Amino acid sequence: QVQLVESGGGSVQAGGSLRLSCAPSGYMYSTYCMGWFRQAVGKEREGVAAVEGDGSTSYGDSVKGRFTVSQDNDKNTLFLQMNSLKPEDTAMYYCAADPLLCLEGWVRREDAAKDLDTWGQGTLVTVSS
Repeated sequence: QVQLVESGGGSVQAGGSLRLSCAPSGYMYSTYCMGWFRQAVGKEREGVAAVEGDGSTSYGDSVKGRFTVSQDNDKNTLFLQMNSLKPEDTAMYYCAADPLLCLEGWVRREDAAKDLDTWGQGTLVTVSS
């Protein structure tokens, strides 16, 4: 089964930027799509962004206009460029892969994380004011 390895997290001041990467190791079925989620302390895991089956991108409302998700041409490594970071962006960020993420708008659903079958170990992003 494919494993997902995130990197790029760290500490930054409000207004700063970070770029996260998620590299799959092992074989990933072509029917899978990838996305980013985050979980702050005491909160549910929420969808951040995903690259959908037709190549379009989808974003959670709280990050739209500030974050950009992209994927390399081989549909392998997934990136998340985070600009204009806010303290409320502080969270553990997880990469996920699942066919459900190919569906239009899936990552924006309140229960988006619930049934996804492949997760990375997470990378911590801390934004200070």
